[in-house]
Amino acid sequence: MNTALAKASGLHAVPNHRPLISQTSTIATDPEAAVTAAADLLAALGLDLDNESLIETPRRMAHALLEMTTPRDFEFTTFPNEEDYDELVMVQDIPLQSLCEHHMLPFVGRAHVGYLPGERILGLSKFARMVELHSRQPQTQERMTKQIADHLNDLLQPRGVGVVIEAEHTCMSLRGARASGALTTTSTLLGQLREDQRSRAEFMSLTRSNR
Repeated sequence: MNTALAKASGLHAVPNHRPLISQTSTIATDPEAAVTAAADLLAALGLDLDNESLIETPRRMAHALLEMTTPRDFEFTTFPNEEDYDELVMVQDIPLQSLCEHHMLPFVGRAHVGYLPGERILGLSKFARMVELHSRQPQTQERMTKQIADHLNDLLQPRGVGVVIEAEHTCMSLRGARASGALTTTSTLLGQLREDQRSRAEFMSLTRSNR
């Protein structure tokens, strides 16, 4: 029932607590053009694309990049906080894979995401879905960390949100400095997790407990 009809009938509109989160409608891709571009790039690098082992490489390369930059749609499912739970909820070690937008090389790591509930609590699998949503695109780690926190804060309206990401960037480990094993850590804290020293310390100590 839409809001106007609900008002006319004297009923209250029912809020949508399972909104569909999607970026596919805003992403325009051309797989065939991507294959052609991949072939041109590989040929320019001196690879013999007539070689039997390389004939399908442009297609595989293009499809791999499309897969790595296309997040899956999901429902952002929340539930009423009937027990008035007011302590930290946290999911640690969420696997994360993304592409450095400066070199189009992967960076791989893990995310720790938590929040202080308000009126609603979040289905646990949605933490991982939100991380995937913002990581399956050319990114910087700094921007992605803030995007995940801001998106959760906007949709869930909690008392606080915290996101910490640790990742190894192959643009630094395989080229340039070649600093294999070096980890980059970024964090974004919002609301009470930023403003209250005790809550902030609890969240940050939990992110360090598994290192």
